[in-house]
Amino acid sequence: MHVIPAIDLLEGRCVRLYQGNYDQAQTFDENPVAVARQWAAEGATWLHVVDLDGAKAGHPVNLSAIEAIARAVDVPVQVGGGLRDRQSVVDLLNLGVRRIILGTVAVEQPDLVSQLCEEFPEQIVVGIDARNGKVATRGWLETSEVMATELAQQMAACGVTAIIYTDIHRDGTLQGPNLEALRELASNINVPVIASGGVSSLTDLFNLLALEPLGVTGAIVGRALYTGDISLKEALRAVGPGRWQDVPPDFGSSAFA
Repeated sequence: MHVIPAIDLLEGRCVRLYQGNYDQAQTFDENPVAVARQWAAEGATWLHVVDLDGAKAGHPVNLSAIEAIARAVDVPVQVGGGLRDRQSVVDLLNLGVRRIILGTVAVEQPDLVSQLCEEFPEQIVVGIDARNGKVATRGWLETSEVMATELAQQMAACGVTAIIYTDIHRDGTLQGPNLEALRELASNINVPVIASGGVSSLTDLFNLLALEPLGVTGAIVGRALYTGDISLKEALRAVGPGRWQDVPPDFGSSAFA
């Protein structure tokens, strides 16, 4: 299982939100590039970057910070937040980003997701952020009537390379991931699932590892890494696959498998 550090960008700073609330942002570092280099040095196999300003604005905002991160480390970077048109996707890929995470457009423009999957194979991931089982959109500021599992099935049919599932009520709380929701989601689709939200301990990671046979192949960890509740080195030794350079060249096709 891949243990993937999260770098959430707000006004160029590395922050963490509590349950997606922009008014409850805690700054952990003013220099996200230094943070990226730290996680890479400790063995991260991927970095997960979210443009929080972009998610709210509906278009990328922290492009300079994202480019600096992508060029500063030798591990692949996946980025989400406000990516709602083709040009935004192209711009990020041109900056050196390896994978694009789409969210709102998966609900509002599923045809665009299909087109992007065809144009950029193995580089399109969909993030499904759920509140009480329903998909939240537009930086988690709105909640749709679409059920998470239903959207995941639709996106799997579109050809996405993975689904990132976040339980908003767990995000930033250190209360553990929603294992039941992850089990249901992974059991109903045929693409890898990456868990996000609430991971607070090695026990949580072992619990997620138990879901690997169902297709849960990665875990995004945020606050717990910054507070020291989880050591990235220890987590990688416990459940991780090792340095990303050791993964076969066609690793992209397995989406963190």
